[in-house]
Amino acid sequence: MTRETITLEIKDLKKFAQILRTELPHKPSHVETLSLVARAAGYRNFQHLRAQNTPQPQADAKLVARAHEHFDPQGQLIRWPGKTRIQALCLWVLWARLPARAVMTERQISARIDDMTLFHDAAQIRRGMVEHRLVGRNLDGSAYERIEQAPPPEARALIAKLVP
Repeated sequence: MTRETITLEIKDLKKFAQILRTELPHKPSHVETLSLVARAAGYRNFQHLRAQNTPQPQADAKLVARAHEHFDPQGQLIRWPGKTRIQALCLWVLWARLPARAVMTERQISARIDDMTLFHDAAQIRRGMVEHRLVGRNLDGSAYERIEQAPPPEARALIAKLVP
């Protein structure tokens, strides 16, 4: 005998959990009830359910297009943008091309930046990456490391266009 799939949409999960809690014999707490419902639906816990069902913000296509204009067809940064928001997006592309969890000297990171840009101003790019907290460095500036983090939606869209 095959199982029939029944879809259940719950408009207010907290209210549902409150009512369910009153019907259970051992009276779990509200948080425990939310977790029970989430686990029954196939999630690890309530936080996992909420995270999976939170809509992701959409990228601003115009902003991504404006930032994309600063790159050539090979993905090299042609010029340094004048607007700070566009600069930040362009830095994310360069960030994505840096090796993860690799400590680099100033010369090494400068060489990598020069390979990714046509105007070869590695010092400006390094400063921008440090200021935007994309790259960390020690106090004397002798060691740099990419800071692992999730890029914002616009940066993800631009990286998808430019980074193979």
